[in-house]
Amino acid sequence: MNLFPALEEAYTKEHKSAREAQRLAEVIAWGPVVFQVSRLMVKFGILDMLRDSDCGMTEKELSEKTGLSAYAVKCMLEASLCIGTVLVDTSTDRYSISKTGWFLLNDPATRVNIDFNHDVNYEGWFHLEEALREGRPAGLKHFGDWPTVYEGLSSLPADVQKSWFGFDHFYSDSSFPEALKIVFKDNHTRSLYDVGGNTGKWALKCVEYDEDVKVTILDLPQQIGMMRENVKGKKGAERISGYGINLLDANAKFPVGEQGPDVIWMSQFLDCFSEEEIVSILSRAKECMKENSRIFIMETLWDRQRFEPAAFCLTMTSLYFTAIANGNSKMYHSDDMTRLIKTAGLEVEKIYDGLGQGHSIMVVKK
Repeated sequence: MNLFPALEEAYTKEHKSAREAQRLAEVIAWGPVVFQVSRLMVKFGILDMLRDSDCGMTEKELSEKTGLSAYAVKCMLEASLCIGTVLVDTSTDRYSISKTGWFLLNDPATRVNIDFNHDVNYEGWFHLEEALREGRPAGLKHFGDWPTVYEGLSSLPADVQKSWFGFDHFYSDSSFPEALKIVFKDNHTRSLYDVGGNTGKWALKCVEYDEDVKVTILDLPQQIGMMRENVKGKKGAERISGYGINLLDANAKFPVGEQGPDVIWMSQFLDCFSEEEIVSILSRAKECMKENSRIFIMETLWDRQRFEPAAFCLTMTSLYFTAIANGNSKMYHSDDMTRLIKTAGLEVEKIYDGLGQGHSIMVVKK
């Protein structure tokens, strides 16, 4: 197994003492309440108040400021003390924020992940065992009777949609400026297929970046409807079209047009499918390619992360796909993705690493 240096250092040898390992085991055992207490310390503004205070705050002061009972504040502060998000001065009984609490409050990725896990995943995690055994998103039934989350995305409650798209866009959007330079650097991109284009954010970036490119978004019909509403009236929208397709249907062909696309763009897309489905999608993409066409696959490949916490987040996200999204996909290792690309009769020409929040772009040719 190939791993980037920070991951190899973290995952190939034991670093914890026995006491540290025992403590982590208890954090895991109490994981659900650790998550909820920490989320509420943010939601109730307690961590904000501690961060902004000059000399810390007492339980009484926090109770008065938040309007919560002394009991509620005491329970959360004592739990947070043991979790490690706050510290206490034993001479004054004043609490302050810790480094971990600061990151919990201020790190944008952490905030996005908290909302995503609470609004989208939390109740569905209860059905993870069922999902792993049966290969279906057993936790999705909390929201509705759909085979995958994608069919139901437009019907999810507004707060759930907000957290889902917030998670999805946070990771992709930070990579877009660098990705645009890579996709358009040869100035030959006039026709671009955006496969799984969701709300059209990437398509809008493309037509703004290059005034000659035409973008066709390939996605489920209901997603195409959401996309059209989102791009309506925006600059370059007249050069964005939609093509409704169920990409899980092995007989659903990519549109060929007069000559085929110059670029086929797949951003945070193939991780939504099983290995067999990925081979099917890439094989059908190959059928519409010209000799000089390229597929640009942008993914957060968990083994190619510069920092270990990113790999942690990605491997945990795999279980969202298991329990909620579709039951059979994941965040892939680059070795696995390369193998699937070859199985589809394609070849990795180049890999760009370190885009935005840990994305890589695999450039694929026939």
